[in-house]
Amino acid sequence: CGDGTLGVQIQAAGSDVLGVDTSPELLQAASGRGLKVDRVDGQDLTFCDEFDAVFSNAALHWMTDAESVVRGVAKSLTPGGRFVGEFGGHGNVAAIVTALRSGRQAVEFEVSGDAPWFFPTAEEYTMILESHGFDVTYIALRPRPTPLPTGMEGWIRTFADPFFADATPQQKETAIAHAIHLLMPSLRDSNESWTVDYVRLRFHAVLKRDSQQ
Repeated sequence: CGDGTLGVQIQAAGSDVLGVDTSPELLQAASGRGLKVDRVDGQDLTFCDEFDAVFSNAALHWMTDAESVVRGVAKSLTPGGRFVGEFGGHGNVAAIVTALRSGRQAVEFEVSGDAPWFFPTAEEYTMILESHGFDVTYIALRPRPTPLPTGMEGWIRTFADPFFADATPQQKETAIAHAIHLLMPSLRDSNESWTVDYVRLRFHAVLKRDSQQ
């Protein structure tokens, strides 16, 4: 759902749209655009045979329990329904994640074993989809380097806070500075403009008509 920008476009094309999110602020924004909304966790969907299609953009990588997401989507769809989406895939922000982990080590702070995101390969996500009754008609990783108007520091402070949830303020600031210094040769150009190393996983899957969820 997010702020409803894409939902409004889908609705304008003639679909009856319900947007779901866990953020009250985003739900309010989407509702203000004229969308029907519901506060629901994508990892705990409770719908049953209610939708012809489920669409998600730039959200599934925040839902680390991918099995629960796909299981809930399958249950929400009518037989033959479509699950279409795009989210962070294997290799997404790989340089940034490596630099952040190095930053944590530089301040002798315990390095978490996992990033706070789910970035699967096409093969891994295909297996998850198929195990819940989907036929995967298209799936591919798509590199998408993207300019960062706010710079790397702005991106890290907006999206990477989970890396420093249990750090002291001084540890956090030192680790971020260390990470930015490491990233300069690879993600900052000669004009001092930054690019983020996005890799997106785009897919289209259809729920089998004989699927039992």
